[in-house]
Amino acid sequence: MTLRAQPNASHFVDGFYIEDAAGSPIPVLYPATGQEIARLHEATPAILEQAVASGMRAQRDWAARSGTERGRVLRRAAEIMRARNRELSELETLDTGKPLQETLVADAASGADALEYFGGIAAALTGEHIPLGGDFAYTVREPLGVCAGIGAWNYPIQIASWKAAPALACGNAMIFKPSETTPLSALKLAEILMEAGAPAGLFNVVQGTGSVGAALAGDERIAKISLTGSVPTGRKVYAAAADGLKHVTMELGGKSPLIVFDDADVENAISGAILGNFYSSGQICSNGTRVFVQRSIKEKFLTRLTERLAGVVMGDPMDETVNFGPLVSETQLEKVLSYVKTGQDEGARLITGGNRTGREGWFMEPTVFADVTDGMTIAREEIFGPVMTVLDFDDEDEVIERANDTEFGLAAAVFTADLGRAHRVIGKLQAGTTWINTYNLTPVEMPFGGVKKSGVGRENGWAAIEHYSQMKSVYVALGKTEAPY
Repeated sequence: MTLRAQPNASHFVDGFYIEDAAGSPIPVLYPATGQEIARLHEATPAILEQAVASGMRAQRDWAARSGTERGRVLRRAAEIMRARNRELSELETLDTGKPLQETLVADAASGADALEYFGGIAAALTGEHIPLGGDFAYTVREPLGVCAGIGAWNYPIQIASWKAAPALACGNAMIFKPSETTPLSALKLAEILMEAGAPAGLFNVVQGTGSVGAALAGDERIAKISLTGSVPTGRKVYAAAADGLKHVTMELGGKSPLIVFDDADVENAISGAILGNFYSSGQICSNGTRVFVQRSIKEKFLTRLTERLAGVVMGDPMDETVNFGPLVSETQLEKVLSYVKTGQDEGARLITGGNRTGREGWFMEPTVFADVTDGMTIAREEIFGPVMTVLDFDDEDEVIERANDTEFGLAAAVFTADLGRAHRVIGKLQAGTTWINTYNLTPVEMPFGGVKKSGVGRENGWAAIEHYSQMKSVYVALGKTEAPY
């Protein structure tokens, strides 16, 4: 079967699709077969200049509009996105390889939620009145200007929406660079925003590799960089942004702990571990890939987990009965398989999986290691694939110390029937986004982000407004101004 998802052109700038074939080619491959489904071109300096110039022009127009009007456009875009959810989900499946069963509920739908949420609060982005005796002061929340968003390949349209919605609600413009691995769906978001009434140039999409992201980060006209990506990429972008004293949001990697106490509902805990390790074939930054299970229930946990993994259905991701898809690329598959070998070489016990499947595309089996120790490579480095590491622990203080012994701090979870202990342990875990008796639920109303090397700033919730706006204070004197001379 021949599949095609070729867009009208590689970039969406100033309200139109535009192309510059002088840019390096970017082949787009369907992870389930390896087939090329589209071919785009990297943004040239001319494309980037047009994107920045039109973004600056559109931002002035947009910022002059009322919050109510801006919110109306965002909410209209959310409605359009929901009406086209299946079309967008099918495109996302072709681009990422994630099962349609998943993309129908977790990708464009989440993007629409973000547009609706921030559209709903755009009119409420006001300042405060501060009485000062005879005088008074007031504050004004202002946009930053033109922001640059740099996306990852695991949730392309969700990430684009999570960044665009608060940025636009605050009166900014955005230039978005998707991952070169999954460049297609952000173009559809740009179309939808235009259709909803956004001015031309307000949300531009430019394609490219890290060099395009570096060009945006180094452009003095860009006020803010928001990146979703790896820690090494984050370091480079952060350094470039720091050179220009730009605002930043960095949503980076993780090696998050998921702690299961012996009084937990085991079925519930296994459900959380499955969501935190195998959803999106393990390609989620917040995944709880270090599963700490209290020693007394470890074998019970492993036995039941193995039984439930028999429910994995691999196959064509466009088939809605399929619940486990391929990895995004051959490179990513080889990287994950190399970690499996390292785990075996370092003495971890392979419970299930570990192999590439015989089908075409970049599929591998969901993989579980037990008897993992804290110093093993698979317990310390982010794998970003369907590999779960199970570690034993004996008591609460021990597991807290070990869970925190990592350079990362994106997410964490606790499974227990003792809610006092749940809150106590969560309070001591060094992580920015945490759960009790569930995993990887990320409603747009709740801030999302990490601590330590997992990032800076927050996506979603009111917290995102703080990262896409700045406060101006105005002192109003009602009497004479006196001076000593």
